[in-house]
Amino acid sequence: MSQSAGATIRPIQTSGRRDAILESLTQFIVQSDLKPGDQLPPERELMAGLQVGRSSIREAIGHMQALGIVEIKRGSGTYLKRPVSEQTLFMPLSIATQRDGLLQTLEVRRGLEVEASMLAAKRASDADIEAMRAALDAMEAEHLEFGTAGQADLVYHLSIYKASGNPLFEQLLGQMREAFESFFAQPFNRPDFAKESFEFHRMLFDAIVARDPEAARQHTLAILEIVENDIVRMSNEQQ
Repeated sequence: MSQSAGATIRPIQTSGRRDAILESLTQFIVQSDLKPGDQLPPERELMAGLQVGRSSIREAIGHMQALGIVEIKRGSGTYLKRPVSEQTLFMPLSIATQRDGLLQTLEVRRGLEVEASMLAAKRASDADIEAMRAALDAMEAEHLEFGTAGQADLVYHLSIYKASGNPLFEQLLGQMREAFESFFAQPFNRPDFAKESFEFHRMLFDAIVARDPEAARQHTLAILEIVENDIVRMSNEQQ
């Protein structure tokens, strides 16, 4: 167990369960009397204290970031942004801030992903197509089992960026990766976020394989329209 000023990061009982990690992290924040602006323990310390892997820690921290609870500063660490309590752990915090941030990022995603999907339909190599196929199969399998896809969904979208053949897309994504990843961390703590978009991911892949840029554009827009509608609807439901 990891300790700080008398507080303990308690190991969770089921490895990989985000809710259990969030609960332990929140208990640690409360017990440590951390205030907005205070830094959370380093990733390695959280991994050791919770006895979970790096990906599980990053998923939980990403969820807290999407809710406006913490702020990640590159090269510096993770900082508490807003007060949190055990009683409000699973209640959506700063819904308006989360909604606006997602909608603003979505505007950028729309411009990038529409162009990337059209270029992928023109330029994707056989290896690119196989990478997209594998990512899509993994995403669909995870969706069928859990009702959502999270990181598997993100990997699929990243494979399309790569298949565009323009490395600047990946560089641009790197600059806004944290905001981009917030779409794949169950916004508003809803596992059904953008659920209706999953069938269009296969249609998008088929359009790229068919070398049909216009169909790829239309399916990308359909996916992002569902995402936008769910951002608005789910944020309104939780206000």
